[in-house]
Amino acid sequence: MQSELVFGFHAVKTTLKYDAERVQRVILLKGREDDRLNELLEALGDVRVERIPRQKMDEMAQGGVHQGVIAVCTPMESKDERFLYQLLDRLDEAPFLLVLDGVTDPHNLGACLRTADAAGVHAVIAPKDKSAPLNSTVSKVACGAAEVMPYVQVTNLARTLQELQQRGIWITGTAGEADQLVSQASLTGPMALVMGAEGKGMRRLTREGCDFLVKIPMAGEVSSLNVSVATGVCLFEAVRQRKL
Repeated sequence: MQSELVFGFHAVKTTLKYDAERVQRVILLKGREDDRLNELLEALGDVRVERIPRQKMDEMAQGGVHQGVIAVCTPMESKDERFLYQLLDRLDEAPFLLVLDGVTDPHNLGACLRTADAAGVHAVIAPKDKSAPLNSTVSKVACGAAEVMPYVQVTNLARTLQELQQRGIWITGTAGEADQLVSQASLTGPMALVMGAEGKGMRRLTREGCDFLVKIPMAGEVSSLNVSVATGVCLFEAVRQRKL
């Protein structure tokens, strides 16, 4: 199994805190000695440490901002349908879910995971096909959320949405041609917010599985927002309503 690189102090420390068993070894910049590094060393415990020159570290990071620390880890793994339903069975509050239909850019996935974590979402759901996998780019952009936010990849998204509906969860899809603004919709109670891919939006079967559709009001010349930005707008409108 190919190893995955996690770099940057925050990403490495978060991985150590929430997913330490993935860390195989930590590589540090040769010659660096400061309080921040010493703090990290204390958190490593018995994890193997190597020190290498900056040029070699830059090559490993392939242009990423490593800050002098790289963790070599086993790859992150997404969750499956069984995990999702077990999670829902354990909840003692109304489920709050995010569904990403066709989001293939790892930067967008990382940003969506970070926003979902900040909004208090219980899990992010995506189809196994035509979706970004969990990787080091996702982890870096998510700033720790990838290690704590359950990312569930399902075999058949339409069937999963039907299962959620049978559990009393309302499915709210987003579409530019919707009649109702997101601020006008009821986003309280058990719900799953569905965001489609940029440009194409939700797939037909996903759209048909929604209970209702909402849109973000657009006043300028652009017709749509980046999916991670749109996700933030919609999730925090739901947060606002759920706190009333």
